[in-house]
Amino acid sequence: MVHTWCGFFNPTALSSSSYGGAQMTALHGRTLGTWTLLSGTLCFLCAFNLGNKTIYAATFLSFVYAYGHLIIENLVYHTTTAANLIMYTVVAGTSIIWMLLEWNSHGARVTNKQL
Repeated sequence: MVHTWCGFFNPTALSSSSYGGAQMTALHGRTLGTWTLLSGTLCFLCAFNLGNKTIYAATFLSFVYAYGHLIIENLVYHTTTAANLIMYTVVAGTSIIWMLLEWNSHGARVTNKQL
């Protein structure tokens, strides 16, 4: 939530902490804030609907897309530092691996009453 708040109301502080001091416009800050809010909402919905494959896949892909975007920003555009990328690797990488490991373990379970 702090990342979202800073994106909307203090993009300068967000750019100095997350992007190694690179200039962040107000538009970029709001876009990043919206993206963070959307990702958090997907995670919240997924946590309460683990058996819903569509929500699970959307949440999984949000981590893949975000991490891919950050890698491109680092390697192609040089707007992030390797140190900042490590923080995102811990969060997104752990989430991606964990979700892959749990992919089929939250399906509908058959009980004796359903048989």
